Amino acid sequence: MKKIFFVALMLVAGVNMSFAQKPEAKIKFDKELHDFGKFTEAEGEQHCVFTFVNEGDAPLIINQAVASCGCTVPSYTKTPIAPGEKGEIKVTYNGKNRFPGHFKKSITVRTNGKPEMTRLYIEGVMETEEQ
Repeated sequence: MKKIFFVALMLVAGVNMSFAQKPEAKIKFDKELHDFGKFTEAEGEQHCVFTFVNEGDAPLIINQAVASCGCTVPSYTKTPIAPGEKGEIKVTYNGKNRFPGHFKKSITVRTNGKPEMTRLYIEGVMETEEQ
């Protein structure tokens, strides 16, 4: 009888352990789109910052942030972000020698948290000097 009770107890404990939630990171951005508005090519590079917070209960790690083209360069917090702490992704857009007009570029962010992938967007209208 003791053996059956012990086996049943171990089975219940194992099931409980499998359902226990593991700590996980959770990324939450203050915004997912930044609009530069209108600017001229002569004004040079445009910069913006996407701020995020780790709303989870485990350290958040940004594995990569990749832009959709070479005119957009993201840089990001490389160290783990503790729960409740903030981090940022700085984005530089350089439209020099590019086609004028409206643009919309994406930055794909991959993390160890939830969601694992987020897309951020920048957009604006680059005008030539003559306009």
